[in-house]
Order: sequence, then structure tokens, then C-alpha cells
Amino acid sequence: MKNIADLRKSYEAGELDEHSAASAPLQQFDQWLQQALKAGVPEPNAMTVATVGADGRPSTRIVLIKGYDTRGLVWYTNYDSRKGQELALHPWAALQFHWVELERVVRIEGPVEKVSAEESDAYYASRPLDSRLGAWASPQSQTIPSRTVLVTNAARAAAQHGLHPPRPPHWGGYRLAPQRWEFWQGRKSRLHDRLVYRQDADGLWLRERLAP
Repeated sequence: MKNIADLRKSYEAGELDEHSAASAPLQQFDQWLQQALKAGVPEPNAMTVATVGADGRPSTRIVLIKGYDTRGLVWYTNYDSRKGQELALHPWAALQFHWVELERVVRIEGPVEKVSAEESDAYYASRPLDSRLGAWASPQSQTIPSRTVLVTNAARAAAQHGLHPPRPPHWGGYRLAPQRWEFWQGRKSRLHDRLVYRQDADGLWLRERLAP
């Protein structure tokens, strides 16, 4: 069996210089995401969401980003899920994208709020029918005795709502409004490039380099 402590990789795919990086973090993020899409990175829209529970313990999970603009980054989920309950108590989160093939990581931190009902309705309506029914079928994060519960719930939702199920009241979007961004580019000899964008008291973005 191979010793995982011996697994090593030399990161040499690129570099990140504070003088050539975008002045605004959203622009830098858009550039990197578009490059990940163009490079064919598997699921470039996948991101880790970290939240904190009432006990002060963090938890993470993978979700898919569904939109971003100057207001923040958006994803959709069940409001009654573990992350939904934790965000109700502590409406702050940290996001992370890891584009392995490009040797890049983006980390984002900030407060979180629900998107408007109109935004959630519009996105829900754009989903495939099976996904819309799935939102009704899954009591996300709750203990269930078997998969049969999900199949039965989905069939019941299909029978009740047909081809046009409405958005469940417990399902919708969240938006994280970034207050801190970090862009990480792997470099040789573990001398990685790390650039942080943080807001000052006036809401302006300051760009700084961190030691790896």
C-alpha cells in the first residue's frame, strides 16, 4: 500500500502576480471561472460551502453556483437542510472553488441572505421536471429508513402537481455577499501565489499578497 505521506506534486501550471491581477475580485473570479470552463475542468461550478452550527462546529458540503454578480454568489437548496438551519442561526459562510487541473483555489467569505422569492421561482421553473419533483421529495438532511421514502415522495409529488409543480416553500436560493476573496495559484517548491482582496472601512477593495 502506498504511503499517502509520500504523495507529492510540483505545481507549475501558472502564476498569479498582484500587478497583473484584476483590480476588482469579481473580475478576477470571472476570468478564472471562464478559463476553467474553457479548459474543460470537471464541474467548474462546484463549490464547497462551510457553515457553523449552534454548537460552534463547522460543517461543509459541495453545492453548485448558479449565478454571480456585484451582489454576490448564489446557490439553491432546501432551507430546512442542515446548512439552511445553520445559516438561520449564523448567516455567514465561506465558499471554496478548487480547480485541480489549473492548480487554482478561490476562497470567499461573507454574510448570507436568502434571494428574493421571484429569483427562486424563476430558477426553480428553469430546472428539469425530475429536479423540481425532487425538491418536494427529499426531506434534506433528515434521517429516513430507506430510499423507498424518496421514490414514494417523488411519485406522490408527481401525482399531485403533474408537469408544473410549484416551488416548495422550503426550497430556494441563498446569496453570499463577499467581504473577503482569496485567489491561490500553485507554484513550484510550495512557494504558492496567494492574493487577498478585502474591503476597507469605505467598502473599497484592497489587494494584498499572503505568504504561502
